[in-house]
Amino acid sequence: MQLKAILFDLDNTLMDRDHMFRSFAAQLTQECLVPMDETQREALIAEMIERDNDGYRPKEGFFQELLDWLPWRYKTSLEELKAYYNQHYMTYAKAMDYAEETLRYCRDQKLRLGIITNGHSKRQHEKIDLIHLRPYFDAIIVSGDVDIQKPDPRIYQLALDRLGVQAEETVIVGDHPRNDIWGAAQAGIRGIWLKRKHEWDESLEGGSPWRTVQELDEVPALLKPYTQELCGTKMN
Repeated sequence: MQLKAILFDLDNTLMDRDHMFRSFAAQLTQECLVPMDETQREALIAEMIERDNDGYRPKEGFFQELLDWLPWRYKTSLEELKAYYNQHYMTYAKAMDYAEETLRYCRDQKLRLGIITNGHSKRQHEKIDLIHLRPYFDAIIVSGDVDIQKPDPRIYQLALDRLGVQAEETVIVGDHPRNDIWGAAQAGIRGIWLKRKHEWDESLEGGSPWRTVQELDEVPALLKPYTQELCGTKMN
């Protein structure tokens, strides 16, 4: 079967969320906390990153924890912290290394491209626009737009329907074992796991990665045997 489409996750796949959050945390510790030396500051940043859990925590609970735990320079309310986050966090939006080159390769191969991302509609669409990747995509599925979240198989099927392709003609690239790789496998889509922070969950059955990469620039070489016109190479 010839490969016809590629699906991508957004956060920490196409967009470097690690860079965004670390940069935001560095600004907050510099501007809002009591004076401290660089060692103390780096330790607080590392702890903030750990507590953030790659963005999978509800924001309000996380912000309240920061208010209770961090050594604030001035008394700060939850609303003030939320406003500070909303003002500054997105200014650090950055595409993942090799994202644009990989998407350009896929386009050159006449592949149809889609994004599937969990999150609030306005925030996720803003991220895509800030890193200037929207023009590459034929379909963008944000969970906040469709009231379905990864790893529900219906959200992957929705992407397939919008792209006009079948599961066996498609692969997905993502960093999260359950939401990107295992979830897509339940819809019959093979997964390329971009291995970053998350370890593979051995309790996940029936959805191992088709391939594993460390950086996006490894993806084109994996796709090449399956993207040649009239190629009969079987994806296995």
